[in-house]
Parts: sequence; C-alpha cells; structure tokens
Amino acid sequence: MHKTTLEQWALLEKVVDAGSFAKAAEETHRSQSSVSYNLSLLQERLGVALLAPEGRRAVLTPAGELLLGQVKPLLKAFSYVETRAATLRNGMRTRLDLVVDSIYPRRRLFAILRQFQQQYPQTQVRLTEVLENTRADAMNNEADVMVLTRRQDITGLGEWLMNIDFVAVAHRQHPLFSLDAPLNDEMLRPWPLIQIADSQNAARAAGESWTFSTIDAAIEAVVSLVGYGWLPEERIQPQLEQGVLKILPLSHGVRRATPLHLIVKRTLAPLDEQVETLLALFSQEPSSSPATL
Repeated sequence: MHKTTLEQWALLEKVVDAGSFAKAAEETHRSQSSVSYNLSLLQERLGVALLAPEGRRAVLTPAGELLLGQVKPLLKAFSYVETRAATLRNGMRTRLDLVVDSIYPRRRLFAILRQFQQQYPQTQVRLTEVLENTRADAMNNEADVMVLTRRQDITGLGEWLMNIDFVAVAHRQHPLFSLDAPLNDEMLRPWPLIQIADSQNAARAAGESWTFSTIDAAIEAVVSLVGYGWLPEERIQPQLEQGVLKILPLSHGVRRATPLHLIVKRTLAPLDEQVETLLALFSQEPSSSPATL
C-alpha cells in the first residue's frame, strides 16, 4: 500500500499555488483544518518537511520542491484520465480524422487546429496530408473531414472552400531572367520544369519536367537552381519577399488558382459537435483566423 495519496499531493500543490492554507481551503471547498490535517499526515508519512512558513505564506522546502516536481506529472496525468472519462460519459468523440491537401496554408491549418484543441482538449486529431494526385484508394476514405481539390472529391459532396494561388517562379539568378520578356513556351522549353506530384496547375510545356513528391522538396529544387516551377504563393512568400525567388514574366500569365473543397464523410448524419466546430473553423473568413494575425 502507498503511504500517500494523490489527493494529498494535489492539496500540497494547491497550498503552494494559493499561498496559504486558508486560500487553498476556500478554492477546494474544504475546511482549513482538513487541508492542514492532510498535509501534516503527508509529511508525517514521508518523514520529510515539505512546507515552511515565510511570513504569511507557506512555501516549499528544498525537499518539498523536489518531490512535488516529481509528482506533478502524475497529477496532470490523473486529471487527464478523469477528464477523458467525462468525455466518454457525455458521448463526446475522442478522435477525429482529418485529411488535408498539402497545398492548404500551413499557418492557417495549425491555427485552426490550435483553436480546436483549446475547445476540445480531450479529442485527438489525426491529420493526414495528401498530394493532389493521390489516388482515391490510397486516401483515408473514412476521414471525418477532408480539404481536397475537386479532382480528389470522390464523394461529390464537397463545397468550395478557397483558391490556392500558384505562381511561376525561379531563382533570381536563373538564366530565364536574362531573356527578353514576356517568356513563351518555346523560351521555357530548354529549362527543367519543377512540378509537385502531378499538379493539374503546372504549366505543361513540352520541355523536360522534374516531379517531386512534396512541396518542400519542389521549393528547395527551385531555390537550388534545378529549374523553374509553379509553387503555392503562400508557401514561398518569405523567399519572394527576400528576393531569393522571383516571379517569371510569362506571356500566358504568372498566376493560376487551384480550388480546395471542404468535404464531410457521407455517413456523418447528423454531424456531431466536434465535426461542426471544425467545419466552422475551416469556413471562417481568413481575416478572422488567428493565422492572419
């Protein structure tokens, strides 16, 4: 049998945080004598002084600071278990599967997930990022919420969410910038085109093309002068602002839009609270999203 209880350690933590036995008693809805008795019993059973008076405050002794520091993770874990049990009791889901196209703005995505986590700390989100040309059978068809291009929307139920702008760019030292503008397909032909997977929005020039399986790899290839490419403008904004990458003066336009759609699993009817919240967070105007702050 253990000599001490989690309740006693929780009271110790409360006394230290509150600064006094009286405040701790008030915040835990106990009598002051009950708090004092439990902490006296805790110290007696350990044989170590955990608290010492300092004016009107009760502060930890060096031994108390050491031991409470070791116990705090256990208190946090126990609190998590109790909250998780309450979630299960109330019928709230404990996991939500989310599939997002990798071209979706990262800052906005994680700002949304942060907001969701703050509202539902006991609901785990399993995020899967996919590429535009990912085969339907390779995607998680059981995902609760999906943010995909129209070509990926195998349910046919997706609603337009936003457009992602791709821009034609190259490193500022690329030989293409020494040619007369505007640049046409014939002028582009000798130079490798960097593509992200099999993006429909990439310029289909007759010249050589190199395909990369991630956006980061494609960006790095263009930055390293491997070739020019069509890249998501939001993801390369720092390189554009620094002048490392420059937009190519193409004769057929330098910007192309790829639509993303918000899709809900067909079997989710009616929608539960967490899914509705996540949909609302994705649907909010970018100006109201913390990603834009």
